[in-house]
Amino acid sequence: MNFFEKRKIRKQLKTVLHHARTLRCSREDIMNDGERAYLDEHIARAREAYAARDGEAMEAAGSALESCVGRLNPPKPFAGLRENFDVLVVAISVAMAFRAYFYQPFKIPTGSMQPTLYGIHSEARAPSAATLLDRQPLKFAKWLITGESFKTVRAKASGTVHFMPSDSSKKPGYMPVVVAGVPHYVPNDAVEADAYRRPVRLKGGVANGASVKAGEVLWSGVVISGDFVFVNRWKWNFAHPTRGEVMVFSTTGIQALMQGTHYIKRMTGLPNETLQVKAPHLLVNGEAVTRPLRIGQIARKETVWPGHPAYAGFNPSGTRQVYLPGQSLAGESDRVTLKADEYYAMGDNSFNSFDSRYWGPVPERNLLGPATVVYWPFTSPRFGWIR
Repeated sequence: MNFFEKRKIRKQLKTVLHHARTLRCSREDIMNDGERAYLDEHIARAREAYAARDGEAMEAAGSALESCVGRLNPPKPFAGLRENFDVLVVAISVAMAFRAYFYQPFKIPTGSMQPTLYGIHSEARAPSAATLLDRQPLKFAKWLITGESFKTVRAKASGTVHFMPSDSSKKPGYMPVVVAGVPHYVPNDAVEADAYRRPVRLKGGVANGASVKAGEVLWSGVVISGDFVFVNRWKWNFAHPTRGEVMVFSTTGIQALMQGTHYIKRMTGLPNETLQVKAPHLLVNGEAVTRPLRIGQIARKETVWPGHPAYAGFNPSGTRQVYLPGQSLAGESDRVTLKADEYYAMGDNSFNSFDSRYWGPVPERNLLGPATVVYWPFTSPRFGWIR
């Protein structure tokens, strides 16, 4: 027996020994004394042969040990499928643990954090503007890379168009347009509103109250998926939250908010602080805040990315409905003093953000963690670390 044959046999014996030891550990509690002794004897002989490096002895010991393992643990039906299932269960368990304790994925559904983070948004275009990339299978590949998808919404029945209030519980980021009792969903920002925020018509599409026929185009254009971010679940277990961080929190117990979901806003107020808004500035304990960097950029109404809108500054909620009088910032003379376990959350898109100015502070127990990185779409100018 030459060197290479002996080396191959020794490697095979090592593999059989590994399986035998695994069997010994995994089935020790269900094997009887005779079976354990039988397996231990063959493992001991295999180890002796492995240590002696005798080719014929290793081959004989390996064959005997393999027969022993097969006798004590006969092959089960669909063995390959069972093994793959075990691997899948372990992978899912690891992924769930990672999500629960380290980094949790989160999708931005609305535009309340623009231009820092974008929810689902759109650009109205004629149906004829669709290109080859907007047809399957290239359409899916384009969406996978850019998050963009061309969408044409056609009436499924004839009747009168009715715009309905957006229901984030059914399709976040979309508004239902009902024709003959059938809902059709269009992006929220595809709707033009009047001075009283009442929806009037779809951009490049039909008006509220118009009569349409089945198959007629209600709206068409490019829909861009909202940013997908990772939320750091462990950071605030070791460090206190700081002003300017983009916070993700649970809505449980917060009045006026749909329960059991999550919001994402910028942390503007910390425990025991007194807040006031005098557009475009945020005042903390009577002093205008300009740090950290992003807070200052919002107050100065700077443009962060070319081609994107500038920040709107900090603004009071104004005449829109306030749910907690005395704890909200409806006017520039209003002040809010936070308790020792409360934080204040405001959206960067000040004129289009339903935040603490309306429904009050966020309890500390509701905090999940800071949003740290945009990981999709890959071509987004916001891809990478969040500031």
